[in-house]
Amino acid sequence: MKTVLNALLFCLIMLPATLIAQTTAKGTVTDKANAMPMPGVNVIIKGTARGTVTDFDGKYSLELSKGEILVFSYVGYTTQEIEFTGQASIDVIIEEDSAQLDEVLLIGYGSVKKEDLTGAADLLKADDFNQGPLVSAQQLISGKIAGVSVTSASGSPGDGQNIVIRGNGSLSLSSNPLIVLDGIPLDQGGVGGSRNPLNLVNPNDIESMTVLKDASATSIYGSRAANGVIMITTKKGKDSEFRFNATTSTTVHTSVDRVDVLSANQFRQIVTNHPDANATTIGLLGNSNTDWQDEIYQTAFGQDHSFSALGSLFGVPMRASLGHSDHDGNLIGDNFQRTTASINLSPKFFDDHLKLDISARGNYTENFFADRGAIGNANSFDPTQPIYDSSSPYAGYFSWIDASTGEQPSLAGTNPVALLNLRDDSSEVRRYILNAKADYKLHFFPDITATISTGIDKSNSHGRTIVSDLIPTSDLTWNGSRSSYTNTSTNKLFDAYLTYKKSLNDIHNITAVAGYSYQSFEYDNFSYDSEAEEDGNDFEFINKSKNVLLSYFGRLNYDYNGKYLVTATLRADASSKLNPDDRWGYFPSVALAWNIHKESFLNDNNSLNELKLRVGYGEVGNVNGLGDYLFLTRYTGSQSTANYQFGNTFYQTYRPDPVNPDLRWEIGNTLNVGIDYSLFNRRVSGSINLYKKQTKDLIASSSVDPFTNFGSRIEKNIGDMENRGIEFSLNLIPVRTDDFEWSINYNIAFNDNEITRLPFNQETGGISAGVGNNVQLHTEGEAPYSFYVYQQVYDTNGKPIEGAFVDRNGDNVINDSDKYLYKDPYADIIMGLNTNLSYKKWDLAVVTRANIGNYAYNDVAASNSYLNGVIPTTNNFLSNLHSSYLENEFVNQSNEKTFLSSHYIEEASFFKIDNITLGYTLDNAIKDVSLRLYGSVQNVATITDYKGLDPEITGGIDSNFYPRPRSFVFGVNVDF
Repeated sequence: MKTVLNALLFCLIMLPATLIAQTTAKGTVTDKANAMPMPGVNVIIKGTARGTVTDFDGKYSLELSKGEILVFSYVGYTTQEIEFTGQASIDVIIEEDSAQLDEVLLIGYGSVKKEDLTGAADLLKADDFNQGPLVSAQQLISGKIAGVSVTSASGSPGDGQNIVIRGNGSLSLSSNPLIVLDGIPLDQGGVGGSRNPLNLVNPNDIESMTVLKDASATSIYGSRAANGVIMITTKKGKDSEFRFNATTSTTVHTSVDRVDVLSANQFRQIVTNHPDANATTIGLLGNSNTDWQDEIYQTAFGQDHSFSALGSLFGVPMRASLGHSDHDGNLIGDNFQRTTASINLSPKFFDDHLKLDISARGNYTENFFADRGAIGNANSFDPTQPIYDSSSPYAGYFSWIDASTGEQPSLAGTNPVALLNLRDDSSEVRRYILNAKADYKLHFFPDITATISTGIDKSNSHGRTIVSDLIPTSDLTWNGSRSSYTNTSTNKLFDAYLTYKKSLNDIHNITAVAGYSYQSFEYDNFSYDSEAEEDGNDFEFINKSKNVLLSYFGRLNYDYNGKYLVTATLRADASSKLNPDDRWGYFPSVALAWNIHKESFLNDNNSLNELKLRVGYGEVGNVNGLGDYLFLTRYTGSQSTANYQFGNTFYQTYRPDPVNPDLRWEIGNTLNVGIDYSLFNRRVSGSINLYKKQTKDLIASSSVDPFTNFGSRIEKNIGDMENRGIEFSLNLIPVRTDDFEWSINYNIAFNDNEITRLPFNQETGGISAGVGNNVQLHTEGEAPYSFYVYQQVYDTNGKPIEGAFVDRNGDNVINDSDKYLYKDPYADIIMGLNTNLSYKKWDLAVVTRANIGNYAYNDVAASNSYLNGVIPTTNNFLSNLHSSYLENEFVNQSNEKTFLSSHYIEEASFFKIDNITLGYTLDNAIKDVSLRLYGSVQNVATITDYKGLDPEITGGIDSNFYPRPRSFVFGVNVDF
């Protein structure tokens, strides 16, 4: 007890001394850029939890002792530490992190600080990417950039993505952007058996993606950049101690969407009450209740693993990575497996005058393709029949049998489960990219850097399709089949250019680039067909081709005192796809920018961080997707059904293909006016762009006069097209403290696409309903791919009247002259809204998108909602109906005008919650180990009035779409 009293007495004696030893430090924290007070700055005593936050006037007050260290920190600004030695006042000036201020964008054959950019471009870094079960690189930016639409081709794992920047730019040629990986323009054609050419890159290896939109930004890439450029930069080594990263995730893909067809009981009622029903047809009904869509879809699983090492090896910065993905598809039998490996070395020599960047990247993909014909068959197969029938001659699978032949009737659908299990379609794809880049700053003239970049991108594939001899078929001679192929694609690149940089008195800054580029594309394809061999026809096919692009380019950047910026570019391209007289194309551009915020009259505006006005104009060419050597006579062998008989022997003949010696460049030019802005210490930022994008000498399929060529149609330069639009992006940080941050990214783009010149109409958009029907039209004055249909007549209750259409020309006859253009498949407005929340160690990200004004043709309903389709005239099998029959009660499918009714054009506007991800980070789970756990849901919800399976359909024709899954992911990310 005495000891306790002594301790208390000692504390009472020492307390006044302690209070006397502590002193109150006061001061003000201001922003270096504008000398304004900074509220919300954290002021912490180092090594303790004691601290405060500056008030609205940037002032703080804190009690501390001599020798303690004050730490001033604010998100986005450099941290300062000041030792307290008894100062009466400690005023601190903090400045923005230079890494943020000097954010660099790649612009092709060079880079530029974001504040010096003159073109329309957007940069996304790894922290900005979408999260979740993302197999393809394109998915990382979906919904993130104004005017950029990314649509997956299907719900199959690893399937291709359709990317459109600022609307369609062509009719016959590709409208996809050029993709440049670490300086190598990629061949996006791919090889047979490849789901998506960009599957070669593990998304975990990507450091950033830059999207160049307008011609003033893209023209340095000339003809390949007609539809924009996406520049992918992968992670590189660093001159530091080695750090390692390991990630692993498990995914569950659930099948959530179904086509609305009649149930078994509904189907029985329809058949029984059918006006043509008799005892025979009613007797065809089975006793089962089979949901065929449930039988072909499954809950699928996937996993992704990656490991990377980054650091300095014997003084050479390096990074190496390994990755493996394995995902089943929701369609039974669908599987995608990918293994990737990469290594990057970045050594420097001669006092950093010589810098090398050497990379090797490879992947091996195994694909197992489920027969997607099973999707359509599941929608139409009789739901009263069982999956299996022990008496069936087709491996025990139920099948309709024609009593007269003992085989399946010629028009009957095939058991969809049999299609999946009795057909094997698989491939292996190998791809590697090797590239080396050398930058040499001349010793005798250090203002000039010479660069040489070489690369090779090579793919090869081997695939085969094997169909069992037991699959249900109407072919009496069927004994199975096998087809196979091997494809090789080789893309070689050589770039050489000089870069001159000079600054005069820090006022006049000049950067000039001039260079040469050579790129070749070679293809070597072989295929084999066992059925052709069995029929005694040619069964092996060889197809080899090569095309070359030769280029010269130059760019000049001039910067006056950081205020006035000029960029001028010229590229000359020669493509072997065009005839020698029209082979060369010259593509200039110029862009001006004014950093208004640096003007003296805005010096007193403390809330404005950036205000830049940009104006740019440029031209680019396009032959992407054009066949090789169309200006030369080429020969094609006849098919087995068109061989020439000489005696008792049939000989294959060869015919010349159509020739067009007058093909020339398709030219696109863009005028862009933009504003970049940043306010309130960069808490509010974004851009506004207005553009007009014109395509001239549009290449499209054209008819030719009889007997003037070796065919009826050729590709010709025959039209013009125009895209006009507005883009707006906003980045907002409503709350930002050391513990909590909330950021919002919103973007919206308006686009109007119109064919401005086309000498004759072109029908397109083939549908499955009827025979040889097209539901879309290219015509002057309208959007490409506009729907071309008959105007449906409705009764007073809003029900469509079968076969009744508006006589639009008033001649009392319903024919092609009464068809009209009604809507188009492309959204007038696309939006993205993304929000990120972080609180201490928790983080939450929500990604949403919306399309407004897009329409779709519901081909599934149009082709399968007629009563007489239930009982075909052969009267020996039954087919199910789409549930829209219950509303429309259409009977006769022989009237093909019904297939082309405006009734099947539906508004497909939508709002999608793409992804929700929640994570938790343990900074020191183990010493020097950071651990992040996260869960994610992909394809969370879709809000739409569209009655089909999914409103987001590339091209606007919904025909037995492979549904996108809803995916649940749990992952772990470890840094150590």
